[in-house]
Amino acid sequence: MDKVVANATQAIAGIGDGATIASGGFGICGIPAVLIGAVAEAGIRDLEIYSNNCGTDGVGLGRLLERKQIRRMVSSYVGENKEFARQYMSGELEVELTPQGTLAERLRAAGVGIPAFYTMTGTGTQVATGGLPWRYAADGSVAVASPPKPVAEFGGRPFLLERALPADFALVRAWKGDRHGNLVFRMAARNFNPVCAMAGRIAIAEVEHLVEAGDLDPDSIHLPGIYVDRVLPLTAAQVADKGIERLTTRPRPSEIPGE
Repeated sequence: MDKVVANATQAIAGIGDGATIASGGFGICGIPAVLIGAVAEAGIRDLEIYSNNCGTDGVGLGRLLERKQIRRMVSSYVGENKEFARQYMSGELEVELTPQGTLAERLRAAGVGIPAFYTMTGTGTQVATGGLPWRYAADGSVAVASPPKPVAEFGGRPFLLERALPADFALVRAWKGDRHGNLVFRMAARNFNPVCAMAGRIAIAEVEHLVEAGDLDPDSIHLPGIYVDRVLPLTAAQVADKGIERLTTRPRPSEIPGE
């Protein structure tokens, strides 16, 4: 039952070229930065990543992107990464853009054994009819386009079929965790991390504060350890190393006229 590993290298053991990875976090909030760094240093290539976004330039999944380790992304937001846009537009990266709620449900569905589900989101758009550019050719033409999705009617309204997103591995970050893999997420880090862990055949969690089994209030656990296979305790320096995507501050009082 003790799922704790000694270091990041042990944590990512088994991840090889061509693997599919569900990676938690939103922007660079709640991202498994240490595990991503280990994947980057290991030089694992041709990865297909399921994540809300691809970090920022050189940060988070952006580290893998700049090293050309990612072959394909399934994401809902890509606006903070110039290298992402460059690779996509030049045909170096395949991208499946997915509505954000749909992406979360595709990951959750994979975790609970639902192969596909119907949703209204995307009906009447190219999400349903197909033709969205997944990958461009070098000359700017569309090399790979999204296929049409099955549509069915329920209660007189159209719904389209979305498939689950099972992954070979999941990389997530938790605020607290015990040796059995029970996890607690803090604030916004609870968005995609739990569903990514659920979607992974092997889920690996980096944990800011490791506690002993039984120390967590069962009612406070956000993700039970049944979904988690490996736990990596972080050092104090690793816990403190958190980036800010956009720093916005007020002027100092002495700089405000009249104060």
